[in-house]
Amino acid sequence: MTRDFRGRRLVLRAGAAGLALPFAGAFAQAAFPNRPLRIVVPFPAGGIVDVTARQLGQKLAESLGQPVVIDNRAGASGSVGTEFVAKAPPDGYTLLMAFDTHAVNPHIYKANLRYDTFKDLVPVSTVGSIPLLFAAPPALPANTIAELVQMAKAKAGGLSYGSVGAGSSGHLAAEQFRLLSGANLVHVPFKGGAPG
Repeated sequence: MTRDFRGRRLVLRAGAAGLALPFAGAFAQAAFPNRPLRIVVPFPAGGIVDVTARQLGQKLAESLGQPVVIDNRAGASGSVGTEFVAKAPPDGYTLLMAFDTHAVNPHIYKANLRYDTFKDLVPVSTVGSIPLLFAAPPALPANTIAELVQMAKAKAGGLSYGSVGAGSSGHLAAEQFRLLSGANLVHVPFKGGAPG
């Protein structure tokens, strides 16, 4: 009896495989991905978001067996590239390498955005996190935050600080620091991490 049962199982398996053969080509063509993917970086080339996207793209290409193109579309604090992705076909072939401005822009540029961050985009994965820190040239005579605040208050015109752009986490954190400490700070926004 066991022998008969085993024989039937094999026939059922072979029959199922025979039924699937005519459709195998259709399934292979519909498999994801069957063409190159695009990761849009909404900032200039050379910054941390771009470098991370390129490393991720290389690993994705190896894993998926398809090329991954990095597409830098900088402008308007990341809104230009984000809008491009929001309006792309929702087929999974165009991804956004979002950064801090993705969360900030809907609050700062609410009236000017031509996409809805919460309806037009879906989070896929967290890639990493980047801590904020104070960095200054060794020639600066301040060795502590308290000394930096004292120097900024005393200096006519204040101390300038750079960020990767208006509305970035570095800009907003420094502004919060300025408000809480009373330090006289002047923001110098750059157009991305590499230019900064």
